[in-house]
Amino acid sequence: MPEPAAWRYQKIIRPMFDIPAPHRILKGGCVLTCNSDEVIENGFVELENGKIKAVGRASDLGSTDAEIIDCTGKTIMPGMINSHAHLAWDGVHDLARQSMDDAVEISAYKSAANMLKNLRAGVTLVRDLGMNKTNFFAKQAIEQGIFPGPRLLICGEAIIQTGGHTYWCCREASGADEMRRAVREQVKGGADLIKIMACHDTLEFTDAELEAVIDESHRNGLPITAHATYNDCIYRVAQFGVDCVEHGGSMDDKTIQLLIDKKIPIVTTFAPLVMQANEEVARKFNIPEWKIEERKKAVANPSRYAGLVNAAKAGVPIAFGTDAGSPAVGHEIVAPELKFMVKVGVVSDNYAALRCATIVAARVSKLESKLGTLEAGKEADVIVIDGNPLADLDALEHVEMTFIAGKRMLGVGD
Repeated sequence: MPEPAAWRYQKIIRPMFDIPAPHRILKGGCVLTCNSDEVIENGFVELENGKIKAVGRASDLGSTDAEIIDCTGKTIMPGMINSHAHLAWDGVHDLARQSMDDAVEISAYKSAANMLKNLRAGVTLVRDLGMNKTNFFAKQAIEQGIFPGPRLLICGEAIIQTGGHTYWCCREASGADEMRRAVREQVKGGADLIKIMACHDTLEFTDAELEAVIDESHRNGLPITAHATYNDCIYRVAQFGVDCVEHGGSMDDKTIQLLIDKKIPIVTTFAPLVMQANEEVARKFNIPEWKIEERKKAVANPSRYAGLVNAAKAGVPIAFGTDAGSPAVGHEIVAPELKFMVKVGVVSDNYAALRCATIVAARVSKLESKLGTLEAGKEADVIVIDGNPLADLDALEHVEMTFIAGKRMLGVGD
């Protein structure tokens, strides 16, 4: 394994935010374990020492000295995982100008604000796919107890060819050796995964560059994910050996079969389209009228999503991501993404959508043994919702409690 990031050698006397995790029982709600379609009416989830101790029916509970939290009429489910987000983008200002003009201190404040938004939205793990180097510091702040936030998996800077797509917020590189150097810089900084921008209007990276960046990631023990939005790009990065595809798009049967054969998942990101197609929302964010009309046509065109639908039906895992921080997409936006997944047929129903944000997302990040379902022995990442998301995904806008490792996080509930 690579050497740890330098900040991991710092001695921490105690965290600045030392949130307790007492023995608790969430009792009386409808428990969605996200283990298949399991629903436990009038159930309970017991949290102790940062883990889930037990899950079952409230009628089976005996006497206990644990703190009892009454969840009658509410829904208890695993914390959600946003597998594609950008903590240092605010969803308000121009992306390129934020990336080039924001002082590092402002990026830090934006990241902190967005971490709180995630907690309030019931998101307990964020897979941050880059905006300059700010996610290195966000992760340090959380893990050292400097600021409360969700668990983070970070890529550091996304890697691109010189002058490539979104060069203004990524690590530019040219040539195979420079690609390897770029990967090593992210590893040194403490990245959990590597991200590449593999296309925009055209394919990016030479074959030698693509081979090098993927090989170097795997050589350092890190998965690599690729921004890939149309068939030729998706097929190419899958063929070369990436571990995940971001966004996805048009795909023919050959590409879909390759994804299945190589067990490569897709993280869809419909929220920018959905939010920017909503005239009332889009105008508040100064989205130009031509863009709103373009987005409305895209949302209304089912053929646009045929590749993703066919991939999902063929067995390609589809995980939840919102591209949070993109224009009009705040980090509290959850339900619109999941509702659109159901609407276009990428998932079959509301429970399948919730699994995309829990156990499927956990599998994408190889964390399914620890997160993603409510089962004894797993990490106590749990949320309580005032409402029933199986009946209406908009209930996710009413998260009342968010627990991470059994800790009731700041900014949520009482």
